Amino acid sequence: MLALAFVVLGFLLGMLPFSVWLGKVVGKDVRAVGDGNPGAVNAWRAGGAKLGLPALLLDFLKGAVPVGLAVYAGVEGWPLVPVTVAPPLGHAFSPILKFRGGKALAATFGVWAGATAWIVPVVLGGLFVLGKLARIPDAWVVALGGAGALAFVALFFRDPPLATAFALTYVLLLVKQGRELWAGKKP
Repeated sequence: MLALAFVVLGFLLGMLPFSVWLGKVVGKDVRAVGDGNPGAVNAWRAGGAKLGLPALLLDFLKGAVPVGLAVYAGVEGWPLVPVTVAPPLGHAFSPILKFRGGKALAATFGVWAGATAWIVPVVLGGLFVLGKLARIPDAWVVALGGAGALAFVALFFRDPPLATAFALTYVLLLVKQGRELWAGKKP
């Protein structure tokens, strides 16, 4: 029952479109720039760091808070799996935005900061940096970096529920990157 409460909290926090709301406060529509995604990257594009940093922080926290609280409360193993998936799922398919949410990257980083005390976000972020340095297109950076991080989680933690949770959030990231992955740009 405790895990279910954190699943609901995670989804409810995840579905809050902070980037869109912050953009409206400063008179910007974050969905009118870049790829039209209602997330932190387009908030940055629309309003620079003044808009992008708070949007990034809030999107990160919507994943970190419910998962970190669940771990702190003792939720572990298989019950933790839906808790980790709920915030990025809520962000990616927000009912508030008619199920047209963001790509859930910041929320996913937050989830894994809460679940692994920053270990997985550091690895994933490092892989993303390597991909960017290699000039790999963004969607492929996410796809390849996520695959590397999934292998890391499976080998380093040796925890089937945690690896399953990461695999599910990774699949969600791939779904949200799908249009760009298959647009013809190769890694």
